Amino acid sequence: MIFSRIKAAYFAVEFLISILLVVFFMWLFKKHIHGVRRFWGRSQRLFGFYSLEVVGNFDERANMIIMNHQSMLDIVVLEEVYPKNLCWIAKKEIADLPVIGQIIHIPQMISVERENKRSLIKLVKDAQDRVEKGRVLAIFPEGTRSHSKELLPFKGGAKIIADKLNLKIQPVVLVGSDIMDVKNFSFKNGKIKIICLDLIDTANPEWLENTRAKMQETLDNERQKATI
Repeated sequence: MIFSRIKAAYFAVEFLISILLVVFFMWLFKKHIHGVRRFWGRSQRLFGFYSLEVVGNFDERANMIIMNHQSMLDIVVLEEVYPKNLCWIAKKEIADLPVIGQIIHIPQMISVERENKRSLIKLVKDAQDRVEKGRVLAIFPEGTRSHSKELLPFKGGAKIIADKLNLKIQPVVLVGSDIMDVKNFSFKNGKIKIICLDLIDTANPEWLENTRAKMQETLDNERQKATI
């Protein structure tokens, strides 16, 4: 417990410094922003002393990925391994932070004010712009981190964007990223597994809930394997 808290303190300082550095280098090398972010993701794995395993393949046809959310490491590991330029859809509160918010603005991520209907209209417009530029939208449909074994209910934003823009969506399940536990201020050693599921059949109007069930089943199976 003491070691995990010492590691959490160390990583918190390192991570904050790394964000400031990545903001600076993205500003400095505007033509290589994606490369800067991938290098940042790789460096965090080295400084965080965790390992990665990717199961399955990222589908080249996908222009949106949806993921479960356990910690900040979810973003870090996807930035390292995803082959295309991701466009994260983030809370406006993050984009509004001084200096750190530039990690949203400089690479043209999308910020959204969740309770504002006008923001939703802008979200769809911005999402269309990024997709037309060849980027892949990345969203946590739970809306926030889950601190239990159950996925939180999926919010409708991902479905609205996908249905409006006729997107191809790939679910990605993250297992083990809760080694970074902000709530209890601990950071354990471990492996993070990234599981790529098949593209979603969005012709079914219940596709969002069906996808949540499939992702929950995958999580449960992985946790069961870990106890054997």
